[in-house]
Amino acid sequence: MRVLYSILIRFFGRMLPVLGFFSQKLKTFYEGRRSVFETLERELSTADKIIWMHAASLGEYEQGVPVMEALKKQFPEHKILLTFFSPSGYIQKKNNTLAAHTVYLPLDTPKNARRFINLIRPEMAFFIKYEFWPNYLHELRKKSVKTYLISGVFRQKQPFFKWYGRWMTESLRAFDHFFVQDQKSLELVNSLGFNNISLSGDTRFDRVSKQLEMDNRLEVVEKFKNGKPLLVCGSTWQEDEALLLDFINTDAPGKVKVLLAPHQINNQKIDQLMAKIGSKTVKFSQRDDADLATSDVFILDTIGMLGCAYSYADVAYVGGAAGKTGMHNILEPATFGLPILTGTNIQKFPEAEQLRRLAGLFTLENPEESTQMLKKLFDNTDFRKKTGMICGHFVQSQTGATRMIMNYLTEKGKP
Repeated sequence: MRVLYSILIRFFGRMLPVLGFFSQKLKTFYEGRRSVFETLERELSTADKIIWMHAASLGEYEQGVPVMEALKKQFPEHKILLTFFSPSGYIQKKNNTLAAHTVYLPLDTPKNARRFINLIRPEMAFFIKYEFWPNYLHELRKKSVKTYLISGVFRQKQPFFKWYGRWMTESLRAFDHFFVQDQKSLELVNSLGFNNISLSGDTRFDRVSKQLEMDNRLEVVEKFKNGKPLLVCGSTWQEDEALLLDFINTDAPGKVKVLLAPHQINNQKIDQLMAKIGSKTVKFSQRDDADLATSDVFILDTIGMLGCAYSYADVAYVGGAAGKTGMHNILEPATFGLPILTGTNIQKFPEAEQLRRLAGLFTLENPEESTQMLKKLFDNTDFRKKTGMICGHFVQSQTGATRMIMNYLTEKGKP
């Protein structure tokens, strides 16, 4: 079956130049990979000691950050090589300061896997969450490279647990240890016959908890808030905005400031959103600082500021779950002790399910429900503060995954 899989991957690779004519994303995906080997041959030295960290995209990168920080301290003589699968993750983090080298991961063909592993010669390899590439894992196992899965998540729907995907279970033998997020994942991996597994939790909690120690000041948000209650809506899509517009237009003006950070920075869509807002609105890209304090809505049409903006919020709405794109990071606002609102599609996000059970997060099904809950949170200060405390305590209680991983490496996993 691995042979058939490899044939399909090779076929996909040959089709990419054609597919790129119809999709800008696939064009970027293809062009970004064309020079990976040449870049590595130019930048790497035979004397380099490499630790390889692979992230699918931006979310997985954030999970890898605390581990990379710890690896740099514990193994200062090693260099981190970071790979991304998706263009969105690579484009945003290609200039990160943690990794000595950041590139796309070449497609998972046997030839690419052999060439890549022979070229970088990793002493350790880390895969994040649920990135399983059979040919790369086969080569790592063949070379006896210490390989780890961190913040792992396993679900019954994955191929490992279906009759047609059992061949992929052999790939999992490449892992020296699995560090998984939840009990269900641990049980599923056990059911495949693996015992080299620890329930470590999610390294994202370590990542976001450090945000409290950072300088989160944003002068533009401070001017906009102007001492009033603030609702920050992060990574919103059109479905999320449809839930919020009734409150923004009828109840918020003059009482609550609203900061909207759309997931996609698309001028046309942002202009369409602004046309639906009846009160004074200003965009970050076209702001006049003199107007910030008197505006009701501030649209953050830029990236990299949302995490700090949450520090000014009184309530947070996290986008993605009102549609089918997938909910975005709820832990960023939770670490600041904020009540969290989102859509109803949270089934694949265990931290959201937990916070809902604890009554720190509320899911919204329609605009009426959204307006009712927002009014309750802003009108009832005690309720708002108690709800936010649940979220803040939840994050702090879940930290420690990075420490468990590094303790294991110290005791058993030194390169």
